[in-house]
Amino acid sequence: MESYSEAVRGQIEASIAVKQAVLNDSRLIGQIGDLAQRCLDSLRQGGKVLFAGNGGSFADAQHLSAEFTSRFMFDRAPLASLALGTNSSAISAIGNDYGYDQVFARELEGIAKPGDVFIPITTSGNSPNLLLAVEMANRMKITTVCLTGQSGGKIKSLCECLCVPSTVTARIQESHIMIGHILCGLIEHHYFKQ
Repeated sequence: MESYSEAVRGQIEASIAVKQAVLNDSRLIGQIGDLAQRCLDSLRQGGKVLFAGNGGSFADAQHLSAEFTSRFMFDRAPLASLALGTNSSAISAIGNDYGYDQVFARELEGIAKPGDVFIPITTSGNSPNLLLAVEMANRMKITTVCLTGQSGGKIKSLCECLCVPSTVTARIQESHIMIGHILCGLIEHHYFKQ
């Protein structure tokens, strides 16, 4: 039987290398802290934090939203958050009536309000449904900060982006969830601070 140990170590080293690059990027570190503060300000003023993504990033959007509404590090009251696209009836209706590119923009228009924070998650920065959602958020004056990959893609021209320094989808997604967990921890700690 062939040993996979070297391959496993290689993947772990690659993941660590990207996270080390994030750690060494003082601008990105500052952006993460700024986003945490924006989310905290929104929640304190009755706003909510909205996430959206496709595929693995959709799973990450749901995961992070759940950390807000359930709990992260300790028991506490829920924080207002939602992952767009989780209502399958709405997604199929919007997709059928307006096209799949409109699924997030239409839902965002219906439930978001100024003062909310929108966090689209896209490794490429080029997902048409997220580009249209960011355009909608901009029209609605909703703070938008995207989690994306190294280049930022097209979305970088529409909103502020936290660009993970990698072009490998798996490495970007691993860092997105790390950044999301950091946000959850900072927000939870400061919101419920005695």
